[in-house]
Amino acid sequence: MKITLPSVGLRSLVVGVVVAGWLFTAAGAQVAGESAELERILAQMDATAKKFGSAEANVVWDQYDRVINETDTEKGKIYFRREGGEIQMAADFTEPNTKYVIYSGGKVQVYLPKANEVDEYDATKHRSDVESFLVLGFGGSGKDLLQSYDVRFLGTETVNGVAAQKLELIPKSVRLRNNIGRILLWIDPKMGISVQQQFFESSSNYRLAKYSDIHINQKLPENAFKLKTNGKTKFVSPQG
Repeated sequence: MKITLPSVGLRSLVVGVVVAGWLFTAAGAQVAGESAELERILAQMDATAKKFGSAEANVVWDQYDRVINETDTEKGKIYFRREGGEIQMAADFTEPNTKYVIYSGGKVQVYLPKANEVDEYDATKHRSDVESFLVLGFGGSGKDLLQSYDVRFLGTETVNGVAAQKLELIPKSVRLRNNIGRILLWIDPKMGISVQQQFFESSSNYRLAKYSDIHINQKLPENAFKLKTNGKTKFVSPQG
């Protein structure tokens, strides 16, 4: 018995097959394009990491607390440098209050001039984790990024006048994901340096860091990594 499909049904079937094939091809092309773009970004980060020595930038840190639905904002300068294989970071905040933060040798120091007190935190147990966060977009290589995170290219967004490449990072370590579940990086494709970062905590709180006036491998201020304390400054260790 010969079965004949109605002409309208046959046309619909053919159109459906063609459309499905086109969508599949387009999706494949998009994935391939995103993969190629991600490779280019990571390669630029690798090139930057090889010659990275220091960085200086203006920074705005927004800390969002979901429970009270409020955002605290701090503004100042931030410095990074690689010295003897070690990554160091210093931040001088001037708004809304003066505060100095230094990470060096596995130790975090937070100096509050108004209270004339330095809080010291021992980070040696999690030193590799701390430093991996510090170098995200500032001297860290694309190769290292892939070792610690599942990385996805999310497209291009303009940040502070820069057509930045947006990356999503999901920590591979369960321990890290318990603290920071997801990270977004906006990378300047010319410099291979981050112009914005967003860290999402498991509680849905987040920290957004925005960088501007970035200078790479230039001489840093002599006292950038020295706390401006005095003889009466009190040093305390909140961790005991």
